[in-house]
Parts: sequence; C-alpha cells; structure tokens
Amino acid sequence: MATLLKIDVSPRGASSYSRQLGLTFLEGWKAAHPGSSVVERDLAQSPLPFLDLPWIAGAFTPPDQHTPEFAAALKPSNEVIAEVQAADHILITTPMYNFQIPAVLKAWIDHLVRVGITVNYGANGPEGQLHGKKVTVIVASAGAYPAGDPGAAYDHLTPYLKHILGFVGLTDVTFLAAAGVAGVQYGKISEEDWKKPFTEQAAELAKA
Repeated sequence: MATLLKIDVSPRGASSYSRQLGLTFLEGWKAAHPGSSVVERDLAQSPLPFLDLPWIAGAFTPPDQHTPEFAAALKPSNEVIAEVQAADHILITTPMYNFQIPAVLKAWIDHLVRVGITVNYGANGPEGQLHGKKVTVIVASAGAYPAGDPGAAYDHLTPYLKHILGFVGLTDVTFLAAAGVAGVQYGKISEEDWKKPFTEQAAELAKA
C-alpha cells in the first residue's frame, strides 16, 4: 500500500492557491493509488520549533547519552524523519516568500536533515539516506521566474529545495510552478483563467 506524505505551508487556508492545487493533486493521487494512505502535516497550523542548543547538542550526542532535555528537543525531528521514511511520495505545497521558502518550511527541513540518520558522510562526502521516493513541490508565487529568463535569478526557492532534498537522498523531485499570482491580484487575469492550466498540471502529476 502506497503512502503519500502531504506537507502544507501556506497560512492562507482554503484561499491558498498552493493548497488548492495540492488538493487537486491529492484527489488524483488517491484515485491512481486505490487503498493508499495519506499522512498530512500542516506547518501553518502546527509549526515546528526552530532548532536550539538542546537540539544541536542532542543531535551530536549518542542516543544512550541523551538527557531528558535532549530527547524532548529531538522528538519533533524524529517524528518528521519517521514520516518521510514511511512515505512513498511526498507532496509539498508552499508559497514563495521574498524569493525563498517560508520559515516554517525551513524549520521542517532543519528537523529532517540529521547527520547519521538522513545523511551520512563517507569517503566520497555526504550520502543521502532517503532513497526510492518521489517528491512533488507545488509553489505559488506572485511573479514568474522561467528558466532562461533574466528574472529566473530571483528564484532562490527552487534551487535550494532541489539541493537540500537531494542532500538527504530525495533526488526524484518535480516542481509545479504556479507563477504569476500577481496578475490575479491586480485584475490582469481572472482567477479561473490563471488557475486552469496549473490545475490540469497538478491532476496530471498525480498520475505519475
């Protein structure tokens, strides 16, 4: 039985375009995987704590030497890692904030990246440990930053996510760039016309 891990980031609830497209993907994915299970983590409703000194100390201390404070600090990280390890497909829906990922998504990544668990260092350098999983990232952004366009340099979200997910072994990553939301906000295009091609893309990606 396949398992989808759905990570939602936007604080805008049902009005969020990234969440709306994520629901389209979810419906299609469930239809394509009968009997599948879905695990959902809403980072806007239940944000993870940022890393602190007990977390850092605990992460670099053998488990049998953990103090109660270390164990408590690492508990969210252990949960995040277990969810990713158990998933066959990971869906991340997120807005772009100031050309990067929101802070709550960065916190999730920081809990996921753990030396000795999700990444090891060998003779050839870092070796990610989370193999054999697909990742789909749906990004809603005010502007459009297509590859080859001078404006593409403003997009720091896509290359960062590709790099850090690949760092832990998640190399099969597909992005759906729902770009140009500003056109809707400024009345240059209707919401329906703007969203239609991205909804179709999300439905198609769910079949993969």
